[in-house]
Amino acid sequence: MSGQTFSQKILGAKAGKAVVPGEIVDVIPDVAMSHDNTAAIARTFATIGVDRLYDPDMHVIVLDHCAPAANEKFATNHQEIRAFVEAQGIESFYDVASGVCHQILVEQGFALPGRLIVGSDSHTTSYGALGAFSTGIGRSEMAVIMATGKIWLRVPETMRIDCDGRFAAGVYPKDLILKIIGDIGADGALYRAVEFDGPAIADMSVSGRLTLCNMTIEMGGKNGYVHPDQKTLDFLNGRARENFETVTSDPDAEYIERLRYDVSGLEPQIARPHTVDNVCDVSEVAGTRIDQVVIGSCTNGRLDDLHQAAAILEGREVKNGVRCLILPASSDVTRAATQDGTMLKLIDAGCLILNANCGPCMGNHEGALAPGEKALSSANRNFKGRMGCKEAEIFLGSPASCAAAAITGEICDVREIASPEALAAGLEA
Repeated sequence: MSGQTFSQKILGAKAGKAVVPGEIVDVIPDVAMSHDNTAAIARTFATIGVDRLYDPDMHVIVLDHCAPAANEKFATNHQEIRAFVEAQGIESFYDVASGVCHQILVEQGFALPGRLIVGSDSHTTSYGALGAFSTGIGRSEMAVIMATGKIWLRVPETMRIDCDGRFAAGVYPKDLILKIIGDIGADGALYRAVEFDGPAIADMSVSGRLTLCNMTIEMGGKNGYVHPDQKTLDFLNGRARENFETVTSDPDAEYIERLRYDVSGLEPQIARPHTVDNVCDVSEVAGTRIDQVVIGSCTNGRLDDLHQAAAILEGREVKNGVRCLILPASSDVTRAATQDGTMLKLIDAGCLILNANCGPCMGNHEGALAPGEKALSSANRNFKGRMGCKEAEIFLGSPASCAAAAITGEICDVREIASPEALAAGLEA
């Protein structure tokens, strides 16, 4: 019998038996995360006929998609959630001052190796960067978990992506994941577990790995995964909420597909409107005028991302006519970037600092686009209407590429305008 993949091991342990890809299993998650959609989920839960949550301690709720509320509709939604949280005794509740759910679960020690985490948000795949099996689910599925504690999952086939080489200056993990998505397409990993491995992944920071796993869903993946190493353990030291054991794929595990990338020759990548897999080298879209830049989100709003952007922008100015929005992933990131002077560098350059929330990425509030405008964002999606206007265009790139566009007013190769020292900033995190 061949070895098992990480995903088989996690789902098998939860099901209490050995499992094979394609098998359906009933499992009890370790963590169930929801956000502003909790109000709708709670209303569905109320129709099931159960008065109390199966396990309030399983649930983590974060208000982040429109935080603080932009209008009465969102305020009422938040009001319903706060009442539900209090009535059900949910202790792990993070109100509007906290940040984006995916960063909160990582910072606050909920995302741990070997854990099974589900979330009513597609980018729940992020936590695989810390060795968890994490995946997005629907609202009705979350309501059933509230009532029964259980969910059924199909054991995914696993594809492995080995990454060799070292990133050249001015090229980042965001460029790598955009390249992969562009190559295999939006459905190239449909319902597959995606394991990232190889020397380039080993060299990568935890933050960079989070970027890869966050965007695994953009190629259809069920979950992303990086096997835990010393960097993972160091990151979790003093952060983990409970003891954990790492789980890794067996050396002889079977993969449905294996891909290999050498990051050494990788160029900065840009995703063009209106799909994430419409990817090209930056040279193909260089010169495209940009009206707004967004640096941040759950994909690239961590401290090292802000360091990268600030290093490019320091001593320079955002071009007149361009709006550069800084969107930290959490209040902790905002605090750290304020304490180390990063925020002052960004403000001095003419950037606008937003509170930590999903805001512009979702188009709920803050930074909506007007018809005909173009934006370059370090977020994870560029679908038509994503930033509040169906007649606008969204491009995606790394925080460094975004910073370069803020300075020049157009998409450009950051390596052509930044010093080697600036390009090296943020890579130590």
